[in-house]
Amino acid sequence: MVRQTATPEQQSVRVLKVAERVRHILSELLARQEVHDEVVSATSIAVTEVRMTPDLRNAAVYVKPLLGAEEAAVLKALRQNTAFFQREVAKRLGLKFAPKLQFKPDESFDEAERIERLLNDPKVARDLDEEA
Repeated sequence: MVRQTATPEQQSVRVLKVAERVRHILSELLARQEVHDEVVSATSIAVTEVRMTPDLRNAAVYVKPLLGAEEAAVLKALRQNTAFFQREVAKRLGLKFAPKLQFKPDESFDEAERIERLLNDPKVARDLDEEA
């Protein structure tokens, strides 16, 4: 039997789909507080994005603790429970290899806030008004 080779476009779609499934699984685990860790259970954590490598072996998981929780403590707790998360993701995904998870802070919210502050600066507002 001849093995079908996927085009780069099809492969990237598969990577995106698997990444989204991993994000949903992790979000569900965190929402249902299935992790036996006080810091993780006591904090609302948003899994904002998962980026998979093309071979689906590694996943960068971007998280943001909500309601002003201490980000460093939450990341430390998530990293300590990585084995649990990897086991659950592997069980629910059904892939040949379980992706290795790396939890990272999501800094896109901070960047968006910085840009918003810049746009609201009176000097920038004046320049934008002159262009209109």
